[in-house]
Amino acid sequence: MTRTPTPETTMALPDRIPARDLLRMPDRTAATISPDGTRIAFLAPWKGRLNVWVTDVDGGDERCVTADETRTVLRYLWTDDPRHLLYLQDTGGDENWHVFRVDLTAPDAPAVDLTPFEGATTFGIEQRPDRPGTLLLQSNARNPVEFDLCELDVATGGMTVLAQSPGGGAGWTLVGDELLRETLTEDGVAQVWRGDDLVATFDGAAHPLGVYPYEPTPDGTGIWVGTHGDGDRLHLGRLDTTTGEVTEVDRHPEHDIDVRAQIFPSLPSPLIRHRGTGELLGVRYLGARQEIRAVDPGFAEVLAALRGLCDGDLSGVSGDVDGRRWVATFAHDRDPQTWFHDRATGESRLLFRPRADLDPAAMAPMEAVTVTARDGRDMLAYLTLPVGVAPEGLPLVLMPHGGPWSRDWWGFDASVQLWANRGYAVLQPQFRGSYGFGRAHMEAAVGEFAGAMHDDLVDAVDWAVARGYADPDRVAMFGGSYGGYATLVGVAFTPDRFAAAVEYVGISNLADFLRTVPEFTRPGLVNNWYRYVGDPADPAQEADMLARSPITRVDDIRTPLMVVQGANDVRVVRAESDNLVAALRGRGVDVEYLVFDDEGHAIVNQENLVTMFETADRFLATHLRGR
Repeated sequence: MTRTPTPETTMALPDRIPARDLLRMPDRTAATISPDGTRIAFLAPWKGRLNVWVTDVDGGDERCVTADETRTVLRYLWTDDPRHLLYLQDTGGDENWHVFRVDLTAPDAPAVDLTPFEGATTFGIEQRPDRPGTLLLQSNARNPVEFDLCELDVATGGMTVLAQSPGGGAGWTLVGDELLRETLTEDGVAQVWRGDDLVATFDGAAHPLGVYPYEPTPDGTGIWVGTHGDGDRLHLGRLDTTTGEVTEVDRHPEHDIDVRAQIFPSLPSPLIRHRGTGELLGVRYLGARQEIRAVDPGFAEVLAALRGLCDGDLSGVSGDVDGRRWVATFAHDRDPQTWFHDRATGESRLLFRPRADLDPAAMAPMEAVTVTARDGRDMLAYLTLPVGVAPEGLPLVLMPHGGPWSRDWWGFDASVQLWANRGYAVLQPQFRGSYGFGRAHMEAAVGEFAGAMHDDLVDAVDWAVARGYADPDRVAMFGGSYGGYATLVGVAFTPDRFAAAVEYVGISNLADFLRTVPEFTRPGLVNNWYRYVGDPADPAQEADMLARSPITRVDDIRTPLMVVQGANDVRVVRAESDNLVAALRGRGVDVEYLVFDDEGHAIVNQENLVTMFETADRFLATHLRGR
C-alpha cells in the first residue's frame, strides 16, 4: 500500500541546503603523514580547486604546495625523502596522467613535470623500500599502445626503461631484482613467466579487470595476489615466484577483499603495508561496511586504538617509517572524520572534519538492506531515507553505480544527501555484476546487459514500493558511466516505470562504445566487455549488442531525460551522448543536455558539478513533484 506524506510531515524536513553548499569542496580531505612523522599533507581548496597543503604534525602554519588553478588534484603521495612530494594530473579529464614533483624546501619553485610526454599516460606507480629515491611506473611514452616498465629518479627526473612492453596486453613486474612477465591468452588466461618458464596461471574469468591485488613481497620471492581459490570469496594469497604455488595469507569468512582502488586509484590499497619495510600489516575487506583485519601483532594494537576514535569505517591509514605516528581517515554516512594517533604516547586527537559546515543531524543515514531479485538472488542495497519526514510514499531516486565491475559503499555521498534533503528516498542496489560480493554474483551478469541486470534494478524499485517507502508513480533514475547506460536502458526498455531520468557519460550504443575505447585497452577487454557483452567485430555478437543498446530503442523513450557529457571523455566518447540526443530531438522530444568542454569521464571541477546538480535538482523537482 502506498501512502502520501501529509503536509505536516513534509514541513519537518531540515532546511533546504543549496546544491552548491552540499557539493562544495571539503575543507580538508585525504590526509597522510610524512615518512619521518613530522608533517601531514592533505587536499584543500586553493583558487577554486583542491590542491595539496602541508602542515607540521603538531599544528602551526598550513602551506599550499601545489598551484593547479585548472583542475582539482585527486592523487598525491609522499616520497621516501620527505623533501619531495608527488602528485598526478591530467589535462581536462583526458586521463593522460603526468607525475609532478614538488620540492618542499623551495616554496617558490614551480612543480616539475617528471613525465612530460605528450599524449602519454602513466599508471602502476609504486615505491619500493629497497629502491630509495625512485619510482616504478608503467608508461606508454615510447609506444601509445604498449606500456614499458620504467624507473624514475625522483630527484633528477631521469627515467630508465627497465623492460619494454612484451606486446599488447602484456607487461612486467619487478620482484626483487628479477623481472617477471605477465601475458594474457586469447581466451583470457592470465600467465606469469620467469624467462621462458611458465610460473603460474590465473583464470581470467575470475578476474575480469585483472588479478588484484598484485603486489610483490619485500623479500623478493613472492607476490601477494587476490584469489578465489576453489571458493567464491576473494581472499589474499601469496604466489611463490619460484614454485608457482599459491598459499593462503588471510581470508575473511564472509567478505571479499576491498578492491575499490583497482577502479578508483585515489582510494587506499587493500593491503596496508609498513612504510619502512614494506611488510604486510593488514588487509581491507568490504561487505555492507568495511572491516580491516590485522596480520601483524603490532599493527593489531594500532588498529584497536584507531577503531575507538570514531564510529565510522576506518579508511585511509598512513604511518611513519617507525610505525609510531598515524593518520587515519574514517568514512561516515553523516560525519566523516580524520584523526591523529601517537602509538608511543597514546595521544589521539581529531585533525578535522572534511565538511564541518554541515550539521550531521541534518544528514540522512544510509542503511544496508537486502533485496531479493525475481530469480531468488539476494543483493545488498543501500537505502537512504530523508530526515524529518515519514518514510511512506516518497518520491524515489534509483542510483545504479558505474562499472559495472564496481560497487557503492557506506559513507558520505553529497549527491545522495542532496536528494534526501529534497525529500526523496535514495536506493543504490548492488545488482549482479557488482564487484566484491563473490564470484558467482559477479558472473551472474554474463550476457545480462539490459537483461537480468536491469531486472535487478526494477526488482529493487518493487521492493521499495512493496514496503511502502516509494510512490511507484514518482521514481527517477540517476546514474553515470555504466550507471548512465543502465539509466538509458530503464527509459528505453521499460519506459512506463520511471517518471524522470538523469544520466551522465552513459553508453547508448554498446558496439560503438567498444569501437572507440583507447586502443591500448583492447587486449584487456577479453575477460570483461567481450565476455559479458560481446565483440562488435563478430556480426552475430554485434547484432546482440545493438539489441541491448538504448540507441536502437530510441523511439520507445518518452520519459523526461537529462543527459550530461564531458567533451574530453576517452572512455565513453561524446558521440554516445550526441547521437542519442540528436535522435530524440529529431522526434521532437525535449532533452536537457549539458556538455562540459573541460571535463572527461568524471565531472570534477566545482563549477561544473554545481551546474550539473542544480540543473538536475530543478529537473527532478519538476517531474517528481519534489521539494
